[in-house]
Amino acid sequence: MLLPVLLFLSLAAPSVGPANGTLIVVGGGQLGAEIVDRFIQLAGGKGASVVIIPTAGEDRAPMDANDSFLSKAGVKELTVLHTRDRKVADSGEFVAPLRRATAVWFTGGRQWRLADAYLGTRTEKALHQLLERGGVIGGTSAGATIQGSYLVRGAVEGNAVMMSPGHEQGFGFLRGVAIDQHLIKRGREKDLLQVIEKHPELLGIGIDESTAIVVRGDEFEVIGASKVAIYDNPTTFEFLHAGERFNLKARKKVN
Repeated sequence: MLLPVLLFLSLAAPSVGPANGTLIVVGGGQLGAEIVDRFIQLAGGKGASVVIIPTAGEDRAPMDANDSFLSKAGVKELTVLHTRDRKVADSGEFVAPLRRATAVWFTGGRQWRLADAYLGTRTEKALHQLLERGGVIGGTSAGATIQGSYLVRGAVEGNAVMMSPGHEQGFGFLRGVAIDQHLIKRGREKDLLQVIEKHPELLGIGIDESTAIVVRGDEFEVIGASKVAIYDNPTTFEFLHAGERFNLKARKKVN
């Protein structure tokens, strides 16, 4: 009976990360070549179809895809997808580029704008479907935090508020997880402790600038220039460095 049991365990769906596809979660700041190259590789190379979602940013003229870091890195097929109108976000015409894309990138800004525009719409559903078919979703700063199930710093009035009723739900690509960014650069190392104290079921992940976690299933690898912090209790946290791996289900380093 041992072999069938082992086979069943190997096929069991991840409990935290996506069953298929990959997440690249960046703590903000400058994107180093290692992060950019990994995203493009996972997207399918420079010929991949990539959607950029800049909705977290301030209101301004529509973003020009040619000004993006992906265009400068040689990605040819780029589509900018942006609306603040939930009816538009819930339309088949709007989500059509997501249905043919192999990758999505969320830019920085304020994560509540992403939640207000896309939660519960066809756009959010299409993002999950992209992962299901093996695509990659990446994002930096606000585009990192929105990937967790619990949304920190979601208050419309300011990003110093860690828990804001009405703005506490992310897209849930990582289930049971709260993600913070700009960790060391902005002196935020202790900020997630209050979230874990109130919500002890959550796993907190804090990511410094120019640093990312690359998530496949229930495991991630740290890449980039700095550190990632893990918050599994309301009193302490543990740092991970580039090259280290972490099991999200077991909540421990992978040796």
